[in-house]
Amino acid sequence: MIALLHTGAAKFPQNLLPRTRQAVCSLRPPGVLKGYGSIVSRKLASHGFGASMAAMSSFPPQRYHYFLVLDFEATCDKPQIHPQEIIEFPILKLNGRTMEIESTFHMYVQPVVHPQLTPFCTELTGIIQGMVDGQPSLQQVLERVDEWMAKEGLLDPSVKSIFVTCGDWDLKVMLPGQCQYLGLPVADYFKQWINLKKAYSFAMGSWPKNGLLDMNKGLNLQHIGRPHSGIDDCKNIANIMKTLAHRGFIFKQTSKPF
Repeated sequence: MIALLHTGAAKFPQNLLPRTRQAVCSLRPPGVLKGYGSIVSRKLASHGFGASMAAMSSFPPQRYHYFLVLDFEATCDKPQIHPQEIIEFPILKLNGRTMEIESTFHMYVQPVVHPQLTPFCTELTGIIQGMVDGQPSLQQVLERVDEWMAKEGLLDPSVKSIFVTCGDWDLKVMLPGQCQYLGLPVADYFKQWINLKKAYSFAMGSWPKNGLLDMNKGLNLQHIGRPHSGIDDCKNIANIMKTLAHRGFIFKQTSKPF
């Protein structure tokens, strides 16, 4: 069977792969060929099979089933306007075993206190007036986030997930501050998170003063998209997390309980 897998992999039926792997692993004598299952997975992956298996076996398991990568963009100016309002609300659902993106939530939000975006805000974020005009309010977007969380199985008590942000501002300051201003409740799942800057500093031994730019540089990664685009920042966070996970880093909650 080993010879068959090695020489005939290109013709091996995909639907038989899990059963074949199970059968091969069950044939090994106790205490002999330890780790053979992962070797078979890598062999199959090299022929185009079981890429996700290979990904899972290449780094230690994480404490969470899913990481929810989030990065808000908000109204802003120089000097700063008050209150700031969220205008871009992106979330990437990252599989904790493969560290691959499985689903995306992405909406723009209509600001109500300062409905007109400033030139500074547009230059910084790339968000123009037409991208927020007529969009749902924050309350409506939060309702849709909850619907998306339910659809993705993230509200199941047996599923462990946690938000990940580049800093504490998004979930410690921005969201609770705006919700308080508008009289909206903050869902419990927004009250614990991982600050990627802290995780990076634990893993690499240095603090990333310039955030994503420093982390990408420290890990020799190419920056994705434009800085201060919420969805692009999320992609960079996910890429940094995947790289750290491949190096053996285990992510833990960094926020303190509310």
